[in-house]
Amino acid sequence: MDLIQFEQWVLKEFGINLSAYKSNQLHRRILSLMSRVGVNTVDEYIALLKKDPNQRQKFLDFITINVTEFFRNPEIFDDLKGKLQSELLPYNKNLKIWSAACSIGAEPYSIAMILDSISPMSRHTILATDIDSTILEKAKKGEYVYSEVKNAKKEYMDKYFKIIGDKYIIDSKIKNMVTFKKHDLILEKYENNFDLIVCRNVVIYFNQDVKNEIYKKFSSSLKKGGLLFVGATESIYNYRDFGFEKASTFIYKKL
Repeated sequence: MDLIQFEQWVLKEFGINLSAYKSNQLHRRILSLMSRVGVNTVDEYIALLKKDPNQRQKFLDFITINVTEFFRNPEIFDDLKGKLQSELLPYNKNLKIWSAACSIGAEPYSIAMILDSISPMSRHTILATDIDSTILEKAKKGEYVYSEVKNAKKEYMDKYFKIIGDKYIIDSKIKNMVTFKKHDLILEKYENNFDLIVCRNVVIYFNQDVKNEIYKKFSSSLKKGGLLFVGATESIYNYRDFGFEKASTFIYKKL
């Protein structure tokens, strides 16, 4: 069995469309993972994934790129905070936000902290979605280790975290601002009327056709004047094709 057939098996077994990923990069990742677990063929690997729940989860984590932290690229989050204050909050006190491919919840919780600090009396709603239901369970718990929270400013650490042993436990007020839900960016419909969509360090792994389709759907899901916040390596060069203008380097505004 070759890697194309493996992709078909993964789609059937996990509902993950690997053909959307950049194929050379993806195949290197799969072969690397097979090598790490000591299997030589795709058939052997499938047999392992069928019988070993731990290896299934390792595969899902590896493929769905669950690498994240609070306030990743802190200076870019400062920029977002400024845009929330100047572009969105003057016109709408209760924002509707989507954190797409949210992984362990660090990004939606980071945004909840910013919003609570700059507009504490508002009732913002944050939808946080990911394809991986196991990682969503971790996100709902709101328990982190130092390496995941190390970028958070002292004012946020003091106000929004409780430290128990080596765990950093997020405040219930912040947890209650975020609703987690399983969602596939490639295969499922998107909700509408968002003021802000955050999708960082995920689309970079997809091929150009899939990227374009996702950006088009993000644009449709945003209100006029809404913002799209992307990762530090994800400039959208053809942003005008999707009805955006640049609000800053990694933030785009729907016209």
